[in-house]
Amino acid sequence: MDVALRGLIAAALTAAVLWAGAPASAVTATDDADTPTSTGAVRVEASAPHATSTTAAREVAAMSLRERAASVVMGHIPTTDPTALRAYMEAGGIGGFILMGANIPAGEDELRAVTAALTIDPALPPLIAIDQEGGDVSRLPWDTFASSVELKNAPPEAARDAFAGRAALVQRAGIGVNFGVVADETDDPGSFIYRRSLGTTPAAASDRVAAAVAGEEGAAFSTLKHFPGHGAAPGDSHLGIPRTAMPPEEWRETDGLPFQAGVDAGAPLLMFGHLSYTAVDEAPASLSAEWHRIAREELGFAGVAVTDDLGMLQASGDPRYADPVANAVAALAAGNDLVLGVMFSDAQSATRIVDGIVAAVESGALPQERLDEAAERVLALRLQLAAEGRGLVPCDECAPAG
Repeated sequence: MDVALRGLIAAALTAAVLWAGAPASAVTATDDADTPTSTGAVRVEASAPHATSTTAAREVAAMSLRERAASVVMGHIPTTDPTALRAYMEAGGIGGFILMGANIPAGEDELRAVTAALTIDPALPPLIAIDQEGGDVSRLPWDTFASSVELKNAPPEAARDAFAGRAALVQRAGIGVNFGVVADETDDPGSFIYRRSLGTTPAAASDRVAAAVAGEEGAAFSTLKHFPGHGAAPGDSHLGIPRTAMPPEEWRETDGLPFQAGVDAGAPLLMFGHLSYTAVDEAPASLSAEWHRIAREELGFAGVAVTDDLGMLQASGDPRYADPVANAVAALAAGNDLVLGVMFSDAQSATRIVDGIVAAVESGALPQERLDEAAERVLALRLQLAAEGRGLVPCDECAPAG
């Protein structure tokens, strides 16, 4: 194995004791962004979370090492060509795909063809995700529901209604996961995250985050981002690694509150940001075992931990994060269940990451148990997606979205 890869993994494993986290059986059943017409899928009764996680554990046990490694990777290629997308998913066997602007065609019908092409096996659909916050970050041009710019000054009920409509659009397109609930909070209009945050105080943001998660329930799997919060760490994590010396005690009483509210509301995914809270860990939260421990043990999060785009670490210019494969393996070692790559990706990037995960497990640098835990959590969410019948062709008689 490459020496740099070994070093980065070792740093992730020795920075804090690798925490095994909550069992996959704890994965919860909740959800996560315009022209409203019929709502999404035919609904069927979801299986109990324990039964789903038990099935996931059994399925993972039957997988090869490579299949397990592929199942925790969320990839991306920039095209709307269904044939190319299907070939990409068939070749890699990866567990998820993120839709960016380059994947969004002119209308909903064409978008459903895209998501159908990504779904090789409807009995085990991939986690297809989208950043549908509304407003400044909106992949669906037909989403005209209120965004954070308006919602931060409106009652929490308005956030619930807007995200209910937004989630209906996401579901109708055959998308299971919305990376759409921004739990960062700040009152600084000059902040990178100000326009995207749902509140200017911890209390206001908490109320609206919880409402947004409630609005998305039953239509899209909600994701809280960007843990532990951009508000306290000045700067744009697309350009560098924002840092703050905020003590953990202060974080728990301020920027941590909206994330706690979203977890309590049942959000099944938590996105870890590339943010360095130096009083907790010099490493970015996305590579920090301690921040994963805090999320699991203190916030009670029991769902799928997903990285922000790992390409952003490369874009920071920090030579410690120049290797995308090493970043992915270190992220898994720290406690993430799903590793996401967009920037600098090509058609072979996901395969290289899968190769790196396999090599790390074979060498002992990444514990097999950590990979299995991650694979079980991701698979349980995919099985829940299938059990709830999401992503099916919309019915003509369904009520209007929102």
